[in-house]
Amino acid sequence: MSFALGLTGSIGMGKSTTAQMFVDEGCALWDADAAVHRLYSAGGTAVAPMGKTFSAAIVDGAVSRDALKQIISADPAALKVIETIVHPLVGADRAAFRENATADILVFDIPLLFETGGEAAMDAVACVSIPADEQKRRVMARGTMTEAQFEQIRAKQMPNDEKCARSDFVIVTDTLDHARAQVQDVVRQIRAVMADA
Repeated sequence: MSFALGLTGSIGMGKSTTAQMFVDEGCALWDADAAVHRLYSAGGTAVAPMGKTFSAAIVDGAVSRDALKQIISADPAALKVIETIVHPLVGADRAAFRENATADILVFDIPLLFETGGEAAMDAVACVSIPADEQKRRVMARGTMTEAQFEQIRAKQMPNDEKCARSDFVIVTDTLDHARAQVQDVVRQIRAVMADA
């Protein structure tokens, strides 16, 4: 019997780094973004259905995220259609991981966990968090998006305070050592509950 832990947090909060810390503690990790990447790559299960609906999205036998962005900016309604194609495939990928994983704790790294109602399928949720000014500083330091793009992404995500309030665990990622100590504590608590079950 394994324990399903949802790991969430807004952009720039340190979720990927924290997810790796759970792996270091012997947990198995399923990453929603990596799953979409697999589905979109050449031979991925999203390529054929996406190509049927949006032929312009297929470049070199794979789904091009840049092409999808252009399709969505030309027709915002296309996003809903893309989601109806991709979400069931992501769900199947997640179910296969859950079935085949052998670790005692399965960590599901899902940025929009609460926004999509995904917390219902989890035994508990951990949210990574830092103050808003530090979040913005980290994202801007990457140099991959403008301030307007960052604000647009942040606007689509549930407010951090609300995510933290709805989570069973909050991991403050102000320093690597502090984050790691909190991850170890979460793993300890979950394993203690599992031992008593």
